[in-house]
Amino acid sequence: MKRFWLAGAILIGLIRMTATAAPTPGPWDQPAASLAEQIAEILGPGQARLTIRNLSTVPTEQIPAIRRQLEQNLKAHGVLASGAESANTIRITLSENVRERLWVAEVVEGTETHVAMVHVEPGTAQQPLTGSGLTLRKQAVLTSSNEVLAALETASGLVVIEPERVVIYGHAEDGWQVRKKIGIGQTKPLARDPRGGILPSADGMGFEAWVAGMVCSGSSQPPGEWTVRCHESDDPWPIMLGMIVQPSAASNPASLKAFYNSARNYFTGVVTPSLGVDFPPFYSAAFVPRADGVALLIDGIDRKVLFFTNGALKSVSGTRDWGSDFATLNTGCGAGTQIVASGSGEAATDSLRAYELPGQEAIPASAPLAMDGTVTALWTAPDEKSIFAVVRSAANKYEVDRVTASCN
Repeated sequence: MKRFWLAGAILIGLIRMTATAAPTPGPWDQPAASLAEQIAEILGPGQARLTIRNLSTVPTEQIPAIRRQLEQNLKAHGVLASGAESANTIRITLSENVRERLWVAEVVEGTETHVAMVHVEPGTAQQPLTGSGLTLRKQAVLTSSNEVLAALETASGLVVIEPERVVIYGHAEDGWQVRKKIGIGQTKPLARDPRGGILPSADGMGFEAWVAGMVCSGSSQPPGEWTVRCHESDDPWPIMLGMIVQPSAASNPASLKAFYNSARNYFTGVVTPSLGVDFPPFYSAAFVPRADGVALLIDGIDRKVLFFTNGALKSVSGTRDWGSDFATLNTGCGAGTQIVASGSGEAATDSLRAYELPGQEAIPASAPLAMDGTVTALWTAPDEKSIFAVVRSAANKYEVDRVTASCN
């Protein structure tokens, strides 16, 4: 009897010791577990090199604990993470803005990159950020042997801007067919990589287009009967060319224009009306909705990306891999609006990738979308739910692609 009593006492003691020793859940347990589960679903069982970059206010001394949590959770899903070299890489970035923390994992398998992420409120954990990641897709609209600067789909056809002419395409059974060609009358020498822009007219039946030193306007009244006129002009270009406009914003972006350097291929940095700050010369600009209003994002010719908000210019990190073209895309995923940027450098095979800008860092929101050549132009479609990209192939053929996104 004593033996049974002694065994019961020992068992009760062990239970109490176990309960006492059970660790209290830490603030990073749930986000680490959620992110590890998403990573494992992408990667599957195997090995991967794990790196963590802290761009948040999480104390540096807590990073080892976060790493241990991630490694333990990954191991539980069959993924052995380490700092050693591996064919697979997991790059985790801890970032935040004034409202929230965002942990982003880039899972690299060979040439493919997938993105997983979780939201984490300061000091507490949240569920995974569902629907924030997205997938970019492309569809060829037009292929041309001539250089394409910009294009616009209208009810009456496709308007394509080339360096020295406007080409009108009409619908045909096998795709687009040339209906009309109009010379722009360009007299000034063009830069090596000229740029152009086009916007629909207010009635949707025409367009206004800009090429270095020239402005063209066209009207299709009656439908299908095009009248196009071009004239010399050094007037500034509307900065919302190919960009989402928020007319309800306190400062109306639709009124902002920038002067274009017709001898080169970039904007001088002078805008009208003046915003009270000196902008550097830039290649691209876009209006980006933010919690405190609308920010103007610019890609300087020095490869520095800045955004203008609340009367000040601020630098944006995480843009080292950006090229000189970007456009905004209203997807409804995650923050609602993403920035799609081309890859950096003159690549034989370029890429497009979506980013979000919760603070002062560009966070990847999609995997790179491979393009069949070099992206030479990028702009937002009038519906704001797609963007258009001009891609130059190694054989100097030009393709206009429509790029859309779907939420994951």
